Amino acid sequence: MGDGDGGGPGGAIQDTGPDERLKANAIGFLDALVIGLNSTSPAYSLAAVIGPIVALAGIYAPGVMLASFVPMLLIAAAFYYLNKVDQDCGTTFSWVTRAMGPWAGWLGGWAIAMTGVLVIGSLADVAVQFGLLAAGLDSWAANEFIRQSLAVLVILVMTAICVIGTEMSAKLQNVLILAQVFFLLVFAVVALYRVYAGTSTLDGTRPSLAWLNPFGAGGAALTGGLLLGVFIYWGWESAVNLTEEVEDSATAPGKAGIWSTVVLLVTYLAVGFAVVGYAGTRFLAENAGEEEAVFAVLAHEVLGDWDWLVLLAVCTSALASTQTTIIPASRTALSMARRHALPHRLAHIHHRFRTPDVSTWWVAGIAIGWYVVVNRISENALLDSLTALSLLIAFYYALTGLACAIYYRRHLLENLHNFLLIGLGPIVGAALLAWLLVKSIGDMSNPENSAGGVSWFGLGPPLVIGIAIAVVGVLVMCFWRLRDGTFWLERRGVADPALVHAGEPDAPK
Repeated sequence: MGDGDGGGPGGAIQDTGPDERLKANAIGFLDALVIGLNSTSPAYSLAAVIGPIVALAGIYAPGVMLASFVPMLLIAAAFYYLNKVDQDCGTTFSWVTRAMGPWAGWLGGWAIAMTGVLVIGSLADVAVQFGLLAAGLDSWAANEFIRQSLAVLVILVMTAICVIGTEMSAKLQNVLILAQVFFLLVFAVVALYRVYAGTSTLDGTRPSLAWLNPFGAGGAALTGGLLLGVFIYWGWESAVNLTEEVEDSATAPGKAGIWSTVVLLVTYLAVGFAVVGYAGTRFLAENAGEEEAVFAVLAHEVLGDWDWLVLLAVCTSALASTQTTIIPASRTALSMARRHALPHRLAHIHHRFRTPDVSTWWVAGIAIGWYVVVNRISENALLDSLTALSLLIAFYYALTGLACAIYYRRHLLENLHNFLLIGLGPIVGAALLAWLLVKSIGDMSNPENSAGGVSWFGLGPPLVIGIAIAVVGVLVMCFWRLRDGTFWLERRGVADPALVHAGEPDAPK
């Protein structure tokens, strides 16, 4: 796929035999789109951030969510064009390695794998909590032992489904996304109807298109909102991690990623208008610290005895995301292992199901360990580990955007399309995310900004967690470089012109 000299196309050293291939054409475009949507956990994401965003931006919360969409779309374009020339389930790991070398590529892969470890347990916990609340089992939801035990069980079940097969995973995801979107739309429609009918039980106000102005609340509010936006849009790239298992793998996964961000934007804006219009800004700002709980309160205010619909939406959202978040981490570990960047045992493919069973179970096992241990420290520590997610997400998204421009560097000036969509766009997206990364580090350094307001080594716990993950990653990378240096023989390359121009009338022969 390029002109590197590392022993394979684009300098990649491949060691993947016939028994180590994922099941090709297992799912189609729509299945990949659904998995990309569910990975972001839209109902859960809205429940978690709608209060804090309104606290920052007031009625301009929909505008902030619109602004947050811009860097995501630009990075989604980078994923599309990189996948077009390299259909590797390791995505960022593989692409950054080809464009920027093995050291940067390894760190990008590590960041993706660790995001799964940090968030899988929390998603399962939310799924259990809201499922129990929807069933009226409030006392069970409040019992830490019951809730955490059920969360571990959920992770094990979802991991088993991932191993049994991508088709089965996709079928379950289709059901979960339909339920989730249906419940959210019912909530939004009823809320907006009651606003215009004047029957809102809170300090409602009729929505206005002026709310879409992201600068209406001032620069500080926009900055804080963008940081939260990284979280609510994150996850759509799971569709691209399935590239080796999707029909029309050169284009369909990338398109699924792009369309996922668009569908998310529409969903977030619709619910954002409904929530702000019904509840008003004061109620949401005063209850911002309650996170998911504020959505449960709103559900009861809007739907009355039918509030279980929204509770079930958040439950199915978190349940779906528990499963789909395993996918990018396990596929990245598989890709790294088969190129000798991790122990080759992780590259094992189940002979019957044709899925990466070993890496999938390892990801689940480490995620369960993290969830249980961090919960033993404190519930705030678990929330702080989620806050640290934004550091990893911004890092590997920015790395991917930069890698796109570098890998296509010989083609950026061929036409305006290439310059804008493959070069300038991804670079702007990467720059925005790099700026957010630096801003996040500054904010997280202050212990008062952590969930519990405590200090770890003079810093906020989320930043300490982020630094610890980075240090461990560097140590593991250096150890494996000494243990097996094969991967580090790979060399940088450039995109193959035949692949760049594939499908064009005047494509090179």
